[in-house]
Amino acid sequence: MHDGAVPTPYDHPNRRGPSPGPVDRMNPPASSWRWARYFPFLAWRTRLTPETLRADFSAGLTGSMILVPQGVAFATIAGMPPEYGLYAAMVPVIIAALFGSSWHMVAGPTTAISIVVFASLSPLAEPGSAAYVQLALTLSFLSGMVMLALGWLRLGTLMNFVSHTVVVGFTAGAAVLIATSQFKNFFGLAIPRGASFAQVLQEFAPHLSDINPWVTLVAVGTLLTSVLARKYLPRVPHMITALLVGSLLAAALNAWLGQATTGIATLAALPRGLPPLTVPDLSGDSIRQLLPIAVALAMLSLTEALSIARALALKTGQRIDSNQEFVGQGLSNVFGSFFSAYPSSGSFNRSGLNLEAGARTPMAAVFSAVMLAVIVQFVAPLAVYLPLPAMAGVLFLVAWGLIDVHHIKHILKSSRPESVVLITTFLATLFLHLEFAIYAGVMLSLMLYLNRTSRPRIEDVKPATGVGQYHFSHLTNLPDCPQLKMLRVNGSLFFGAVDHVQKTMVEVDAQTPSQKHLMLVCPGVNFIDLTGAQMLAQEATRRQRMGGSLTLFSLREEPQKVLRESGCMFDIGENSIISLGTADPIEPVFHRLDPAVCATCTRRIFRQCATAAQPTPTDLGGQAL
Repeated sequence: MHDGAVPTPYDHPNRRGPSPGPVDRMNPPASSWRWARYFPFLAWRTRLTPETLRADFSAGLTGSMILVPQGVAFATIAGMPPEYGLYAAMVPVIIAALFGSSWHMVAGPTTAISIVVFASLSPLAEPGSAAYVQLALTLSFLSGMVMLALGWLRLGTLMNFVSHTVVVGFTAGAAVLIATSQFKNFFGLAIPRGASFAQVLQEFAPHLSDINPWVTLVAVGTLLTSVLARKYLPRVPHMITALLVGSLLAAALNAWLGQATTGIATLAALPRGLPPLTVPDLSGDSIRQLLPIAVALAMLSLTEALSIARALALKTGQRIDSNQEFVGQGLSNVFGSFFSAYPSSGSFNRSGLNLEAGARTPMAAVFSAVMLAVIVQFVAPLAVYLPLPAMAGVLFLVAWGLIDVHHIKHILKSSRPESVVLITTFLATLFLHLEFAIYAGVMLSLMLYLNRTSRPRIEDVKPATGVGQYHFSHLTNLPDCPQLKMLRVNGSLFFGAVDHVQKTMVEVDAQTPSQKHLMLVCPGVNFIDLTGAQMLAQEATRRQRMGGSLTLFSLREEPQKVLRESGCMFDIGENSIISLGTADPIEPVFHRLDPAVCATCTRRIFRQCATAAQPTPTDLGGQAL
C-alpha cells in the first residue's frame, strides 16, 4: 500500500466485540475509494454500525467530561480568556476527525501549542485583551494554511527533519515556562502577566517573603490531590477530582477568614452558548508579523500530531497517511479560526483516553465535541467557583508530566551531538521566542546530520573468503597489496561528501605512491548525485594518467544509471564496474597490475597470487643470490 492509500478498515487489537458488519460492507465500490482521497471519512463510513456508534458515543462522553477542566487550563496557559479553550475543542476537533487519517487521535488545544501562543503573542499584545485574541485567531488561520500547503504539496516527509530530540528539548523548556508562568497564581505574588522566564525569576527571588500562605495552601492541596487521585483512583479523572478538592478548600478558607484576607481569586463565569463567529485579520501588517510564528507553530503542531497518530497506529495496526494528516490539521485550524478557536493540534492525553475508552472510529471525537457544547451550557456558570490557585496547581502537574526524564537521561548518556541539540533547544525555549527555539533545534539537527553524511565512513578492506560469495572485510589482518588499494565506502556520494572522499583517495597516493590502482567497494553507496559522478570520473582519469585504474565493485543499479546518464561512465569505463555476482572481483583488476612488481612481492593476499611468478630470493643488498 502506498503512502497515500486509504487504510484497510479493520478493528484494532483492543477492539471490543466483533468486527463491524459483513465482508461486503468492508469493500465499497472503487469510486468510493477515489472520493476518499478528498473526503477521508468515506473510507471509514463502512465501519459505522449501531455497535461501533455506541462504543464511540461512550468514548466521546468520557472525553468531553475531561475537556472542560483541560480546556480552561490550556486557555489560561495560552493567555486567552478561559472559554476559548473550550471553543478550540469543538469545531477543530470535528474537522480534524473527518479530514485526518487517524481513527483515534483527538485534536484540540494542547499544552505545547498553548505555551507557544502565549510566548509568541504576549510581547505583541496584552494577554486576554481583544487585540491578543484577534492575533491568536489570525495565527490559527495562518498556521492552518501552512499545514494545508504542506499537505497538498505532499511534503509530509519534511517532518522527519524535526528530530525527537528537538521535541524532547522543546517540550521540557515549555514545561518550565508553564510552571513559571503560574508562579503568580501559585504563590500569590504580584508578577506582571506575560513576563518572560528571566523576568519571572527576577521578580520571584526578591519577594519570597511576600508569598501568600493561603493561596499556596490551595495550590499545593490541589497538586497533591491530583497526584494521589491519579495513583489511587486511576479510573476517576484526577484533574476534575483535584479541582473539586481545591475549590472546596478555597471556599472553606474564604468562609473562615474572608476573601480579603486569603486573597484567593476565582475565575469569571464562562459564557454559555456555541463559539461565536470570528474573522481573522488578514491585513499585510498582521501577516508579516505573524507568518514566521505560524510556520514554526505549524512545524510543532504537525510533529506533535504525527507523533501521536503513529504511536496510536502501532497499537491499532492502522496505516497513517502523513500528508492527509497535514490536510486534516490544516483544515481544523483554518475553520477553527472562524469559530473562535486559537491554534490546535493532536492531544496525546485525550487521544490515549479515546482509545482506551473503546473508540472504534473518528466519530468518537465528533461526539466528544458535540457533547462538550451541550455540557458547557450547564457547567459554564459554575466556573465562578474555580479558584486560580487550584488551576495553578493542576498546571504545575501538567508541566511536570511534559518533562520526559527517561529520554532526557538516555540522550545525555548515549550521544554528545544529540545532547547539544537537546540543551540548545531547551535553553532557546527558555530565553528566546519559542518559534526561534524550534528553528534553532531543527537547524542544529540538520547541521549534525549533514556533518555525518558528508563524512561517509571509509574502511580499509581486504578480500576474505565467504560462504558461497566473494566479499571484503576490514578484519582480515592481511597486509596491503603494493599496487592495489581497496576501500569500502559506507555512505552516499553527494556534493557534501565529495571533498571527504576525494581527500581520502588522494591520501592513498601520499602514503603509498605505488598503489596506483584503487578499488572502491560500494554496496553501502545508495545514492550518487551529479557532483559525486563527476568526482569519480575525475579520479578515474587521474589514475589512468598515473598508469593505474579506478574500479567500482558492487555498485547498485540506480547509481550506475546516474553515471551513464551524466556521461561520466565514459571516463570510468563499463569494464571498471564489477557486479556483486562476479565470482572473483579481483580477477579483472589483477590483470591490470604490473607483473614485474608481482614477481618481487611476498605478500600474496589474492588467490591469483598463487599462480603468479614467485619472488626471487635476495640478499640484504638487494642482489639476486
